[in-house]
Amino acid sequence: MDLTGARWRKSTKSGGNGGDCVEVADNIPGVVLVRDTKDRGGATLTFSPQSWRSFVTMARAAR
Repeated sequence: MDLTGARWRKSTKSGGNGGDCVEVADNIPGVVLVRDTKDRGGATLTFSPQSWRSFVTMARAAR
């Protein structure tokens, strides 16, 4: 998959301290991409938009 057009944004829950952060790109049709901010060239997780919405809903409910 060509990720050159991905527009990455840092999680709103990530602090500015350079710690554990993730970035999300949701501008590519049909997928939501997630990567580690500290390892931008590393592995990228790929979710369907429905799976991503389910994950976010469950994560919010667990707070």
